[in-house]
Amino acid sequence: MNMESLVIFLVIGAITGWLGGRLVPGGGFGLPGNIFVGIIGGVIGGFLFRLLAIFAGGLIGSMVTAAAGAIVLIYVIEFARKRKNGPDTEE
Repeated sequence: MNMESLVIFLVIGAITGWLGGRLVPGGGFGLPGNIFVGIIGGVIGGFLFRLLAIFAGGLIGSMVTAAAGAIVLIYVIEFARKRKNGPDTEE
């Protein structure tokens, strides 16, 4: 992977992580966290899309796949945070 590909990979990860953080309440982890969430989300999204036989090609398809995976990852993180902190008492 050359430097240009790495930069594009990180930018796509940041964008999709940010997008996932905006769509899920409680999401948003700052730039490094969004890059991490976007990259891991891309892996999760790719796995889930293959599992469901959904094919998304090109740059936009990759971003949609990564954003979907990031949303799933953020929901899992938020679920784990709530379990760790105990049930909410506010209604």
